[in-house]
Amino acid sequence: MGKLSQAIAEGDGISVLVEVEDAAGAHAAAKQGADALACRRGIHAVRASSQLPLLAYGTLFDAQGVDADAVVITPELALWDEATAYGIEGVVRVSDAQGLQYALGAFDPQVFLLTADPESDDDPLEKLLELLHDVPAGKLAIAELHDATAEDVAELERSGVDAVLVSPGDLSALVPPSPPEF
Repeated sequence: MGKLSQAIAEGDGISVLVEVEDAAGAHAAAKQGADALACRRGIHAVRASSQLPLLAYGTLFDAQGVDADAVVITPELALWDEATAYGIEGVVRVSDAQGLQYALGAFDPQVFLLTADPESDDDPLEKLLELLHDVPAGKLAIAELHDATAEDVAELERSGVDAVLVSPGDLSALVPPSPPEF
């Protein structure tokens, strides 16, 4: 189990990944309780400023160069073996049931990044919940919902999503604090 999947699996409730672009964003997300970071740009600054698990968008070369914990892979790309060889956890990004089934047959990934097509008129939350039904038990599902509301996060958690990937913002508004342990 990779560092990212471990952070997601070990948490109580739904885990929150925040997409950041720089050191300031990484610090703010960590201070607000993010469980992990995702990054498309500014990946070197983000990795240098935080030890939270890091999910890299972009190339495998970039992910390896900054010691990312995981890299986003689309089913169409044949990077699974390369990521595994470099010790980087592959997170397969899918937007439909066919892509999910293909990835299961070709790679058998442990972690899926479920995303809705931004060009679609469909409700993104409904599309993510629909995709979730095709994720087999024992696999981790991250819902990519950048403009998530607290109600969206609660619905994702009730439905069995393990983590949500959001844009920077007030994380306390998305996820209520955990009740105290006795």
